[in-house]
Amino acid sequence: PTADPIHAAVPCARCWGNGLSVKMQAVTKATAILRLARAGPRSTCLNLTCPHQVRHLSKSRSWRMRLVQFLTVADPCGMRVGVQQKEAGKVIDLNLFDSSLPRTMKEFLEKGDVAMETARRALDCGNNALCHSAIELLSPVTNPDKVVCVGMNYMDHCLEQNVAIPKEPVIFSKFGSSIVGPYSDIIHPTDSNEVDWEVELAFVIGKKGKHIKKEAAMEHVAGFMVANDVSARDWQMKRNGKQWLLGKTFDTFCPLGPAIVTRDALSGIARTLSLSSSQSYKAQKMCPAAHHVCTQTLVMLTSRKLNLYSARHRALLHLIHNPQAIL
Repeated sequence: PTADPIHAAVPCARCWGNGLSVKMQAVTKATAILRLARAGPRSTCLNLTCPHQVRHLSKSRSWRMRLVQFLTVADPCGMRVGVQQKEAGKVIDLNLFDSSLPRTMKEFLEKGDVAMETARRALDCGNNALCHSAIELLSPVTNPDKVVCVGMNYMDHCLEQNVAIPKEPVIFSKFGSSIVGPYSDIIHPTDSNEVDWEVELAFVIGKKGKHIKKEAAMEHVAGFMVANDVSARDWQMKRNGKQWLLGKTFDTFCPLGPAIVTRDALSGIARTLSLSSSQSYKAQKMCPAAHHVCTQTLVMLTSRKLNLYSARHRALLHLIHNPQAIL
């Protein structure tokens, strides 16, 4: 029917180089593939001699994935890149699916659409899926060039700290050495008695830019993830000349993850930052300036002062203060 989406039969990565004629097998299995394509838009990987996939073709690519970095129990020193299954929650090892893919998220993002399309095929195929008991999830991005943060975005957060509501975004930073994985321990400094935490929305820059226009900002965003902004309030507000940096960037003060959610999966949220919690906290009221500081505006404003580097030059993370935001 004309209403059906366009599909294409694409060989899995393992088919290439196995000595078989992929084209010939595509022809011999064409009838079965077309029948599956007409049955509906659900992608599949056929259990054939040379497995094929049925996937969508679209001018505007849409992957809608959760990308992770992890270690395996069998190889605790070898970082790997994976994509999380929605239903089973298992993690597909992208490096097993296609050994040519990079083994770090920064290098993976550098590959752009090529890597994303491979991950999408791996997710559709469903092979090489690992249980969580067999892996250790790491921070989705490690060693970024910058961690740029936006503070005091919420009226309630300003009032609870007895500080004036800012008229423009408050920008601060964290060192990359403060980043740890989503389930790593947070070390309580021995010389601080006021350690605090806030759940944040973070976005990852995937395309280098400077003086980025607001309407083009989302082209530079690879995806979004959960971040935990841990602070030593005494060092932030009372000591060290009341400068924020040290109080914000103790080791382990920036847990990230567990996954980067690709921007197409959160397009509406990314534009409005209208995140809410499933918990019974009172809704946060946004500060007047922050009401207009959406992701695009933050990319535009930050890029006027700083180069926003892509994964090739070490990805930049941007934390947006957003208490009780759950992705």
